Parts: sequence; structure tokens; C-alpha cells
Amino acid sequence: MTDGLGPEGFEQVGAVADAVLYEGYLLYPYRRSSPKNRVRWQFGVLLPRAWAERDGPVEPGIAGSADSWYQRTECLLRVRRADAVVRVRVRYLQMRDKQVEAPGGDGRHRPVASLRSADGAAHLSFEEAVPRETDLVLPLRDLLHGGRTVEVGAPAGTEYEPLPSDAGRTVRRCREVRARTTVAAEPLAPDLYRLRVRTENTGEPADPRAPRGEALRQALIATHTLVGGDGVEFVSLIDPPEGLAEHARGCRNAFTFPVLGGAPRADGTGAVLLSAPIILPDFPQVAPESPGDLHDAAEIDEILTLRTMLLTDEEKAEARATDARAAQILDRVEALPQEVLSRLHGAIRSLAPAQPRADAAQTPPSGRPAWWQEGGDEGLSPTTDSVLVAGVPVGAGSRVRLCPRGRGADAQDMFLAGRTAQVAAVLHDVDGSVHLAVTVDDDPAAELHGWYGRFHYFRPAELEPLAPADGPDPAVHHPLGDRFRRKAQT
Repeated sequence: MTDGLGPEGFEQVGAVADAVLYEGYLLYPYRRSSPKNRVRWQFGVLLPRAWAERDGPVEPGIAGSADSWYQRTECLLRVRRADAVVRVRVRYLQMRDKQVEAPGGDGRHRPVASLRSADGAAHLSFEEAVPRETDLVLPLRDLLHGGRTVEVGAPAGTEYEPLPSDAGRTVRRCREVRARTTVAAEPLAPDLYRLRVRTENTGEPADPRAPRGEALRQALIATHTLVGGDGVEFVSLIDPPEGLAEHARGCRNAFTFPVLGGAPRADGTGAVLLSAPIILPDFPQVAPESPGDLHDAAEIDEILTLRTMLLTDEEKAEARATDARAAQILDRVEALPQEVLSRLHGAIRSLAPAQPRADAAQTPPSGRPAWWQEGGDEGLSPTTDSVLVAGVPVGAGSRVRLCPRGRGADAQDMFLAGRTAQVAAVLHDVDGSVHLAVTVDDDPAAELHGWYGRFHYFRPAELEPLAPADGPDPAVHHPLGDRFRRKAQT
């Protein structure tokens, strides 16, 4: 029997995996001259170790936005038969220089930033990328004693493309990328294993002190891993089944985070695992209304589509000359039917009938009117209100330890478990719940987050009060006034 999770099984998460692969590849307005497109390749970048550690060892974490030389995925694997097989697909982008060259007087060519061919088309030098992937098919029994290591790098190469009317040529060059992936398994209980997939950049940089843009030519970019198999299934690390929480906490992921993919199952397991350098929920999906990739999966298709439509003819010409994928976006947007554009305006994924609350007409315990009553927010002050946490009044300026719930908590909140933080505001929402906005103590951008109102939010039961610490007056850090109230009302 087979689970149907050979290479074709990865198609279940193909759209999401491609969105990860090209996240930030090229951002609106899709032009070389845009400042956003001069600083690229921000996720899942694995550089040569000598370059990545030139200023000291890299600090491991699950954030794939930090440059590293390796990426480690650990997950829980349930085995359903003795001859189980694990299938791994390692995917990344290999940077490719697109250099435009003009003809020289001696029959040679010279590199230029741009040129225009006889047909009026512009051609620009730019940095492209080539998708690479390697498939591994490994019997589980072979992974129990040291595991298996496979080379997953990509070769160097040069391609020449003449431009129309002998206007010049485009030369595309890739440097060799050296990398390897090791897959190993560790038994934890009968039919339960911890699977480890570690991918490393094994190249030697030409110059360890070279700027990042140069080092990227030997890097794996947007690196991520798909895992499936025959006779196996995966356990959620975000919301593990009862009895497996301790094993789930024992999984150590570095510069990536694994989530279940494919179709959700009633028992909370999954047939496919996607380990991405971008934090995702279990069973992520691309919205069915989306007509195609815009290279920014965190944005709203409607906004990006409308903005792209408003580009001038000159801007569109530059975008087309910048990159072939930018030209594809423009072609798709310009041909977008009105009915498809209308579907981008919004969708309700789930809608259940509102259940009457037994206490809907009652005054909340605070003695204040409920939010849904006209004028109900009068008298509330997020920066001066407090709430009892373990019998201790906690409000703006209080220091707390973060203790997110083990089940049902937001994935990003779980990564902050045990960290200390400072409360910025006490917020009441429309259903009478209370949340506390906090900034994490060891976040170097905490003051900046406080200034523009970007906080983490926890329920009182997810916090542990701490003794006050000396420090600046919280009002200095969070001079937001009514902004808290507006945020709470939304």
C-alpha cells in the first residue's frame, strides 16, 4: 500500500511552497529602480559558513529572516508499517546575474547597465534566480543509525542570449552552490520517531569579508523543505495531540518552522509537512480567489493588483525590462477580467450564527458598559487601566513573564514562552475579553515598536506578574494616547 505521497503528493502544498520560494523575489512596483528591489533575498538564506560566522557564531532561532549557514527541521513522525519510506524535497533559489552587454568595436561585448534594441524594447541588467530542488527517497530503517547525507547543491553555468538586430546580448551567469542535506530519525516510543532534516551550505566564500550581495551568489535562497512518505504521518508541533506535547516541545528547529500541509485530518495529523523560513499555521493555503503570484504572499492581492494597474507606461516598460516574472505579473493584471477582480474584494471563510450570550444585557465585571453600546468606551483608558493577574494589579509599565497556552495559542506567541516583557496597555474588546499589549524586554526594537504601536497581545491568564524593575517611565515609551483605543475597537 502507498499513501500517494511520492513526488506527486507534494502537489498538495505546491502553491504554498511556491509562494514561500518566491516571497520577496521582486516587490511592487516591480522595477529595478525601486529601493525595495535593491535589498532582496530576506528569507531562508543559507550562506557559506565562513561568511555567515565572520563576526561570530550565528544565534539559532526559528526566524528564517536571519542569515545562517544551516537550517534544521525537527518534527514528530508516526509510522504505520514496518517498511515505511520518508520522502524529502529540498527547494531553494540559486542567484543568477543577468548582465546586458553592448557590442564593442573590436567584435567583443562590454557590460552595460541597460540598452535599447532596434525594436524599442529596453533591456536591463539585474539579479534573477533559478529554482532548484532535490528529491530524497529514504527507507526509515536507513535513518536510524547516523542517517543519510545527500548533496543538494547546484552547478555553475553561463548562458548567452542575443538581442534583436545585433543590438547586443544578455549573459546569465550562476556560481556553483555547494550544499548537503542530512536526514536522520530517532525512536521516541513505539511507532513514534523524531525526524531531523538538516541542510547546510558547504561552500567556501571567495572573500569572507565581501559584502552580502557578493556572498549571495554562493547562497541557497528561500530554502525550505517538504517531507512526506509512505506509511508515515506527521504530528502538529503547534497543537500536538494529547500525550505528545512533551515530545513536541523537544523538537528543536533552527531558521525554519515545520507545519502540517495538505488536507486537514480529524485527528490533527497530516500527510505532508512544510518546513518554511516564514511562520505559517498548520494547513496553510493560498486564497482560492488569488489569480496568481505577486511575490508578496503577506499582502492583499486586490491592493497590489490595483496599484500595478496604476503604473504609468514608462514604469511598466521598466518593470518588463527588469525581470521576466515582473512582465508576467503585468500581463496577468492587464488581462484580469472584472469578475476576477471583484472576487478579490473580500471573502468570508467561515460564518456561524451568532449565539445569544446569557450575560449580554449585563454590565461587565469592571462596572463599565459593554463595547457594543453607544459610547461604551467612555471612561476606558488603556494606558492607565489595570487588570488582576494572579491577584496582582497589572497595567501599563508592569513587568510580566509570558506563558502562552499550550493548545490553541498563536504560533508566534508560543515562541515567546518564558520571555519577560513590559505591559504597554490594557485593552477590552467587543465581547468583553481583556488583552494586554506588551513589548518583549530583549527585543532591540522594543522602543520603536512602542512608538508606532506594534505589540504582542496576551490574555491575563497567559502572563505571570514580576517585581517592578528600574527603567524609563512607560509613558515615555508609549506616547500613543487614543491610538490604543482605536486599535482595541478594531
